[in-house]
Amino acid sequence: MEDTDIEQRRDNPVDMVEFVASSREWAFERAGDDELALSVAGRWTQYSVSFAWIEACEALHLGCAFDLAVPTHRETEVLKLLSRINEQLIFGHFDLWAKEGAIMFRHALLLAGGADATSQQAERLLASAVENCERFHQAFQFVAWSGKSAADALACSLFETVGNA
Repeated sequence: MEDTDIEQRRDNPVDMVEFVASSREWAFERAGDDELALSVAGRWTQYSVSFAWIEACEALHLGCAFDLAVPTHRETEVLKLLSRINEQLIFGHFDLWAKEGAIMFRHALLLAGGADATSQQAERLLASAVENCERFHQAFQFVAWSGKSAADALACSLFETVGNA
């Protein structure tokens, strides 16, 4: 693709994310023109969320990470769990960043051709990232610290109760 194929963008998508964060009174830090970081409290842990505009591929990238010090002897099983989880996701995926000791959910919103991101898209990106992290957090804990297999941990995290007692 030649540079002439890329339309000139009017607004930086991170500006729109900052507007949403400000209007919702979310604590955030603008690390530069193309990046914004949020801290989001979840049920199980604190999530570090970053939005970054990647001009080269015209994508608004979201990364949502949580600390999970995976013992070296459990990394293979955590990677098996990642694979099983990623098979079930409609969009986005999980990665293990072993060096940082973090599990990260990643997704990107493609805005090719000068398309603008909406506040609803930014909020949905954030909500889906946190929802997926919350949904599978315990499975990661089970594998890393309880010695469960990926299959057993996933079965426990997908268990949903029906009805009332």
